[in-house]
Order: sequence, then C-alpha cells, then structure tokens
Amino acid sequence: MTPPGPTVRRVDDPDEEAPDVRLAEQRDVPRIAATLTIALADSRWTRWALPDDGRMQRLTRLNELDAGHRGVATHTAWVTEDVSAVAVWEPPAGTAPLPDDVRAALARELPYLAADRWAAVSGTADLIAAARPEAPHWWLAHLGVRPTARRRGLAAAVLAPVLVRCDTEGTLAAAAVHSWANVRFLRGFGFEVTLTGRTTDDELPLWVLVRQPQRR
Repeated sequence: MTPPGPTVRRVDDPDEEAPDVRLAEQRDVPRIAATLTIALADSRWTRWALPDDGRMQRLTRLNELDAGHRGVATHTAWVTEDVSAVAVWEPPAGTAPLPDDVRAALARELPYLAADRWAAVSGTADLIAAARPEAPHWWLAHLGVRPTARRRGLAAAVLAPVLVRCDTEGTLAAAAVHSWANVRFLRGFGFEVTLTGRTTDDELPLWVLVRQPQRR
C-alpha cells in the first residue's frame, strides 16, 4: 500500500494577514549574514563545506556575500521586519543579472572560504547545476530562521512572495537540500524530489526538488 503524499500547505498571499515580510535592503546585509549563520551553524552542510579553522567567520562571510549582497543586488531576498527570517532566491536566468562587483567577489572569495573543501563543494555545485530544471525557474539559494523565532510561520512567510509569484506567472521553483527534514519541509509547499544522490565526495546525501506552479 502506497503511503499518502504530503499535505501541501496553503501559501498565503503576502497581502493577506501574516507576519510582515519585505524585500531586503543594503542596511540588512549584516543581519542577513548573522541570521543565516546562527540558523546554520550546526548543520551537517556547514561542517561538511567549511574547514574547522575559523568556521563561523567563514560562514558569516559566505552568508554576507552569497545571501546578503547577492540577494539585495538582485532584489531577490525577503526578510521579516527584524530579519529573524530570511529567504534568498536566484531569479530565472536573465531576469536580474548579478552585478559584476558581486560576481567578482564571489569568484574570488568562495574558494578561499571553503579552503580544502573547495573541490567537493564546487564539484557538488556542478552536479546540482546539471540537475536544475531547463525551464525558467526561481532557485531557493538560502533559507534560515533564528532558533528563537522558529515555529511562528516565519519560514513560510518569507517563502510566500516568490511562491505566490510562481503560481501567478506559471513558473517553476527549485532547491537542493542535504537533509530529509528539509525535504519534508519543502514537500509541504508542493516541492517534489527530482534527484536523489550524494555529494561528489560521498559524504552527504543530496536531494534536488522542483515545485510546479499551484492553482490559487
């Protein structure tokens, strides 16, 4: 007997009554980095991707660049008013190009931040890139909620603007995760697993998920 699929949560329209969410601004970059660092400090991915030496400093800088500056520059980062919850997306290709200075900083610093983990991190990134949908899609690059603010619906609130847009415009959303708990969470919003695998060094599990636009 096949077990029932996940119950898909209703994604509230951002204009309806819900926690206040807004586009991130340049002034939010330090708090975006801090929130994501606190949220992900003990994750398996963090321990896998970053060396022991200065791990929290490396993680903070990674989140500052790849989440904060990337998301603000492309207008694809949504936060709660106090920045206790953050969702950062990559928009469909060609719709909001990454500025040259941010792209250069990422290319220069990411190998340094990962240090001896860079080969596995970059190789896995290539594996994920190959598994992404060919059709235009929003890519969930970062999602985090401070531990003290969890279980209040804040993750759903910061996801809502893009998921509602995907439903309205008929666009896919996609993500990659490294824990079954995150798979279960995203399945609750209509994402479905399209790839099950492992990182290129075989150290972590890997799932790529894609969400079809939902009827509203």
